[in-house]
Amino acid sequence: MVTPEETSHRLGWLEAGGSHHELGLALGRQGKRAVRERLMGTPLWREVTAARHLPLVRRLQAATAEHFPWVAEELEGLAQGLELPLEAVAAWNCRGDLLASVPDGCTTLVLPGEAPLIAHNEDGLPCLDGSCFLARLRPAGQPAFLTFCYPGSLPGHTFSLTAAGLVATLNNLRLVDITPELPRMVLSRALLAEPDLAAALVLLETAPAGGGFHYALAQAGDSEVLSVEVGGGGFSCRALAAPTLHANHCLHLDLPQAITASSADRQRRGEALIAAGERDPLTLLRDTSGPGLPIYRRAPDDPDEENTLATALFRLPSEDVAWQVVVPGEAGSREGIGLY
Repeated sequence: MVTPEETSHRLGWLEAGGSHHELGLALGRQGKRAVRERLMGTPLWREVTAARHLPLVRRLQAATAEHFPWVAEELEGLAQGLELPLEAVAAWNCRGDLLASVPDGCTTLVLPGEAPLIAHNEDGLPCLDGSCFLARLRPAGQPAFLTFCYPGSLPGHTFSLTAAGLVATLNNLRLVDITPELPRMVLSRALLAEPDLAAALVLLETAPAGGGFHYALAQAGDSEVLSVEVGGGGFSCRALAAPTLHANHCLHLDLPQAITASSADRQRRGEALIAAGERDPLTLLRDTSGPGLPIYRRAPDDPDEENTLATALFRLPSEDVAWQVVVPGEAGSREGIGLY
């Protein structure tokens, strides 16, 4: 087993606590080098931070300050830690609201039952491979949480476990023709502050419209796993009773969307493997065989500009959720019980 504190590995580690501004500052400092050396030179960064998006970004900033002022404080700290203008950092954290298609793919597998398992491939920009990190964060007055972080981004839109027992894994939904009122990454950050699964569902169902996310949600001590699709003012929730794979497009929320070849191929291949009786999560999520584009994405020329950067497994229903994170090219795995 590789403990989180061993930082000589490809997946970094951050431990931070304090006010929301202090957390944002720590996150910014952790990701500063990767953002400046790897991210800011990409066409996506230039597109998202283009001046034509500024009026909408400012409206979304105002909505964040109105609904979740503490997230606005984290964004301010994040910008300070990155040593970048707040509007550029805010725009980057609105990327899925500004554009219908951004490289935040991901595949989630749920194996329900008396002892359910949620497994998740975190797929993101290849240029950030080796620059992402796990963070154990302790915000003042809110539940602590463990989460996978991208440099320059708010926590909460990848995979997370909170001290309140919430498990959440997220997939990008490429919704089209939406009018965002609140950034989806602000909403997913706010989710980590909720005291339980019931409160998390109320938050998602009543939130202002934003870009789309699929959430696989569970509560420690409970065997139920939920598939929740949110975006564009829509909300759909289903309890999962059979093995299910979700490859970042809407499966039950009826909204216009774009489905890439990779997303469609991963969905078909995952369903075929499940139908054939495969239940090993790493076998499923590391599959590169079959027709079409693979579930496990490591090609430098991936058509969606996404690579699998980490695979997470959460085992329930114990009050102390067992977690494991496996990273391509890294020997062993990071693993623990609860937040440790």
